[in-house]
Amino acid sequence: MDFSSRSIAILIALLVAAVLVTFAWTVPTLPFQQAFLAAGITVAACFLLVYLAFEALIFREINNIYAGLENVKRKEFRRLSNKFLFRPEPLKRMREEILQMAERKQREIDELKRLQTLRREFLADVSHELKTPIFAAQGFLHTVLDGDMDDEFLRQKFLRKAATSLDTLDALVQDLVTISQLEKGVVRMRRQVFDLAELVREIFEQLESRATQRQVKLELLLSNESVGGILVLADRNRIRQVLVNLIDNAIKYGREAGHVTVMLAETTKAVRISVRDDGEGIPKQHQNRIFERFYRIDKSRSRDSGGSGLGLAISKHIVEAHKSTIRVHSEAGQGTSLEFKLAKPRKPTKTTEAPQT
Repeated sequence: MDFSSRSIAILIALLVAAVLVTFAWTVPTLPFQQAFLAAGITVAACFLLVYLAFEALIFREINNIYAGLENVKRKEFRRLSNKFLFRPEPLKRMREEILQMAERKQREIDELKRLQTLRREFLADVSHELKTPIFAAQGFLHTVLDGDMDDEFLRQKFLRKAATSLDTLDALVQDLVTISQLEKGVVRMRRQVFDLAELVREIFEQLESRATQRQVKLELLLSNESVGGILVLADRNRIRQVLVNLIDNAIKYGREAGHVTVMLAETTKAVRISVRDDGEGIPKQHQNRIFERFYRIDKSRSRDSGGSGLGLAISKHIVEAHKSTIRVHSEAGQGTSLEFKLAKPRKPTKTTEAPQT
């Protein structure tokens, strides 16, 4: 039978009380030897019941704890879900707390293993990204130094290619330094009021040649054609970097002879920025990882066609530094939309006048 601690306690109390009452009832007429014998029987009965209580409660629960830990080792947590809202038994509560702690530790171990896998992937990716321009520059320079080329034009051509590879390496290292500083919070955002629509038009002019190569039409949609433009309070240079990355990716991965649309929608306190292409879209299993460093959906893409994979990672940290989040909306065959918000500047109250500058 499975007795609880209350049942055994009540049973012991009743039995001891019965023995003592019987002993007290008969002790005046008992001689010394018989009284001594009755006391011994009482002690033996109490010892037996207490021993059984320890066997039934403590040792049984300890065995259950060990059995539960074995299930934790095998990650069979479903077998440990027999919990009640209230359990007066302290050993059972202790068992549940131990098992809960073991389950949390197992989740932490699994998370550490996942992070270790990501670290290995990152080291492999960064080694590959650094190796490519280094080997290219090394090959060009050694060819020139070996003196195998007498043509001055070819020497200059190889030196320019080596310089281009080193410039690529420098840009990659600078991006790594930037993203490291952003993660540590070292880089401070220099917020200022500027016209976001004007910034987008400047970026369109900058990326016009790339869009022309793929016959992509760049389009800016405004929710409010106000005379004063669409003003935001943010770090202009950093937001420029974000928009260049997003629009450039939209041109690369969008459909040829397609459209890349930037939409600016004003709300009461913020401006929602949306960059949309009409490409193949991003599969759901990749949408949560596109902001990781060096992550590419198509592993076969080269650096020239796919980039190093740092642009979106840097953009994510810049947007988060502005107290916002980049959200991905994408479906297969229907393109991709990346959205984030920027705060609008506070309007001065009517009672205070801005100082003249």
